[in-house]
Amino acid sequence: MTEFEKQQIQDLRLKGVGYKAIAAILGISRDSIRGYCKRNGLDGDSKVVSLNVEEKINQNLLCACCGKSIKQKKRGRSRRFCSEDCRRKWWNDNPDKRSRKESAIYKYTCSYCNKEFSCYGNKRRKYCSHNCFIKSRYWKDEKDGI
Repeated sequence: MTEFEKQQIQDLRLKGVGYKAIAAILGISRDSIRGYCKRNGLDGDSKVVSLNVEEKINQNLLCACCGKSIKQKKRGRSRRFCSEDCRRKWWNDNPDKRSRKESAIYKYTCSYCNKEFSCYGNKRRKYCSHNCFIKSRYWKDEKDGI
């Protein structure tokens, strides 16, 4: 069974499709589908499976992006994603889930080019870009006294 077929089985199972229907769609035996589902926690009534997976994601037992199981640490904040790549992918795909506070947006004037800019969550920013920082630090004219 290929990775693509495994992903299709998981997607169809989470949509509430039964073993026989998945087997007919993919052209794999029903027993192979059932065995894969049992090994990966997708067995049982198809409607209950989709509810259980949603509940496991809410409890941070499964990755919110790819659905892989997550091994939680005993102390500290619980993990929501299995890897940094999954975290970035999920946040890029779900920008509406971000909750930015208005009080964390700061407005400044760039020390180099004197343009006004705003940034989120950084109280100490001086430059509008890395380019302005580099120019200010290393490209000063000799007439400025350095």
